[in-house]
Amino acid sequence: MNVLVVDDSAVVRQALTMLLSGSRHNRVAVAADPVIAADKIRLSRPDVIVLDIEMPRLDGLSFLRTIMASADPIPVVVCSSLAGSGTEVALQALEEGAVAVMEKPRLGIREFLHEHSRRLVETITEAAQTRLRPRRRPAPAREVSPLRNADAVLPPRPAATLTRTTEKVVAIGASTGGTEALREILEAMPPDAPGIVVVQHMPEIFTRAFADRLNGLCRIEVKEAESGDRVHAGRALIAPGNRHLLVRRNGAQYCVDAVDGPAVSRHRPSVDVLFRSVAQAAGPNAVGVILTGMGRDGADGLREMKNLGAATIAQDEATCIVFGMPKEAIALGAVDDVAPLGRIPALLIERATRGRR
Repeated sequence: MNVLVVDDSAVVRQALTMLLSGSRHNRVAVAADPVIAADKIRLSRPDVIVLDIEMPRLDGLSFLRTIMASADPIPVVVCSSLAGSGTEVALQALEEGAVAVMEKPRLGIREFLHEHSRRLVETITEAAQTRLRPRRRPAPAREVSPLRNADAVLPPRPAATLTRTTEKVVAIGASTGGTEALREILEAMPPDAPGIVVVQHMPEIFTRAFADRLNGLCRIEVKEAESGDRVHAGRALIAPGNRHLLVRRNGAQYCVDAVDGPAVSRHRPSVDVLFRSVAQAAGPNAVGVILTGMGRDGADGLREMKNLGAATIAQDEATCIVFGMPKEAIALGAVDDVAPLGRIPALLIERATRGRR
């Protein structure tokens, strides 16, 4: 694995070089800013780039856009000191095509990197295996009425046309590349879309801002899930980072719980945990969707959903950034429909309305 570390901190460059070059199979190059990095990339293309955001001469986001716009984009892991307003920068990095974002503290950087060395090395190794395509620019945000979520002053929402005698639940799981895939799906949802619950592998400081951003783009309400939130038509709930999301039946309705607990399938929140809870709570009244992502989180849970009568959908290989999670679910026999990303919004509504094929 050829790694290029782009960071203006000599401490970070030295610490990451020591960590990543521990294996004789890894080669690590360093650059103090993106201008130097660009010269090194022209001489030898790395398998993955570890990129800081705040740097001299050219900021990391601008460099990331340049990399993603090239004909052969290189996987990028952003490793930056992100706090407060930095959360918005991290979301921008994910939208611009970063495979993963990791937070580093402003103090004690060397100690932090060594304490989190295993997770850091795993993230970089997985990123190096990612297959990327040149980025398509996101559509501009729609204007949103300031009264859009003011339920107290608006008349009650009419009964959803997609729910007849029982409510439907759509459960979506995603990892690497999932932020853009989720945006495309949720932006396409009509106001009366069935209730949606989502696990996106993402650090906890990002999920609220991610949900808020989607809420400003979509016709449905999107929010970071809190225990007790109802799953209902016209709403999508995003699992909070570092907490599992469970769906439970509450009479004729569905609610969620955000809970602590050990990592499942190496993740918290885990797609498997969400899918299994939806299988038990909703059975055939559910639709499961597994999107782009590294690893196999969600495969077992999706099979449980299918076994209990839910319709199941996987994103196809051609439109995935990483085909790992869908591929594992397909190999397990957990998937009814394999579809390109652009087809999934209409397909999941069709399955929620008519059930399994």
